[in-house]
Amino acid sequence: MTKKTLGRVDKVDFPELKLNTIDVKIDTGAYTSAIHCSKVREEDGKLYCIFESKGHPNFKSDEVVFDTYTYTDVKSSNGFKENRYKIKTTVIFFGKKYKINLTLSTRSDMKFPVLIGRQFLKHKYLVDVDLENESFKQTLIK
Repeated sequence: MTKKTLGRVDKVDFPELKLNTIDVKIDTGAYTSAIHCSKVREEDGKLYCIFESKGHPNFKSDEVVFDTYTYTDVKSSNGFKENRYKIKTTVIFFGKKYKINLTLSTRSDMKFPVLIGRQFLKHKYLVDVDLENESFKQTLIK
């Protein structure tokens, strides 16, 4: 199987979240993938999320409801463990839909509202840090 090559950053779509052309950082140092969630509440066994970030105009959703979700411990780059909500959704890279697990995080201080980690990347992609927006560029060509 030939793996496609991603750069260090890209722009992708999350159709189930109604988020399009979202800036993502490809992070081979992170195991899990994370998405910025500005508002989250748990009620009657459901998770209610709003994805919104002031610095990213297209990163804005209506409230999204998840019937299924879990919790997971995530060790951050500073070494602290944090228990986070984990959701499953779809992401589009190179015009192809993939299932992805995302932990909900506060990334309002970060340059990218979404971080794509090794758990998603393995067996699918190579990463060349000299490149940028490889999936997005291919989408523009079509």
